[in-house]
Amino acid sequence: MTDAEMMTVTDPARQIERLRAIMHRLRAPGGCPWDAEQTHVSLIPNLIEEAYETVDAIQRADDADMREELGDLLLQVVFHSELAQETGRFDLDEVARGISDKLVRRHPHVFGESDASDSDAVLRQWDAIKRGEKGDTAKPFLHGTGKGLPALLKAVKLQKKAAKVGFDWPDEVGVTGKLLEEVDELRAALTEGDAAAVAEEMGDVMFSLVNLARFRKLDPEVLMAAANAKFESRFGEVERTLLENGSSLEAATLDEMEAAWVAAKGC
Repeated sequence: MTDAEMMTVTDPARQIERLRAIMHRLRAPGGCPWDAEQTHVSLIPNLIEEAYETVDAIQRADDADMREELGDLLLQVVFHSELAQETGRFDLDEVARGISDKLVRRHPHVFGESDASDSDAVLRQWDAIKRGEKGDTAKPFLHGTGKGLPALLKAVKLQKKAAKVGFDWPDEVGVTGKLLEEVDELRAALTEGDAAAVAEEMGDVMFSLVNLARFRKLDPEVLMAAANAKFESRFGEVERTLLENGSSLEAATLDEMEAAWVAAKGC
């Protein structure tokens, strides 16, 4: 594809082709110096950032922003595929073929003769097929679960996978009871002043909170994002109130900030 075509092609069916051509042009001699310097490793922060920005747009239900962020995320896939193609390892077509083949293999209830009547059955079947493909049948059941994920998201993955084989509380009463038990153990560790025990019990409390969220069919990452947003908003109100009263965050006492915080909570 020529430079002119890259700038002007409008055919919807050719936009992926256009994107690949643009990426190739940016990496080629005479292209962009920054793009030419990048490696798989140097692009890791970009990949993570774009994924989280996409999540943020989805949570805000901002279609225009979501479309843009999905494009930024797609660029990361194309970029890494271009880097791999340059050294003859694989290209974007192989990436697309790989995920297409995987989807067909792991949906035998759609493309084959398997029977999966509900979502739980589909997930159990998917996991069994995945373990067979990766040769994990002889490895611990939780082997590789949530690899590379942040700890909060990995906790959800671990709990969901254990639940697939029946290792789960029968009802929410057991979950809340376990949470309160962990809180009591944390309180005891704090009283004893055992720093190592405090750290361990704090982790257990957080893991139990994730479990309760899972039981309630709530995403702990979404809950944490909402709590962060609430704190940010209320702290902004505290700052605004202090400024209106001729003070500032730096000059205010803790009592003054607490009073402004209580007022912000009542808004």
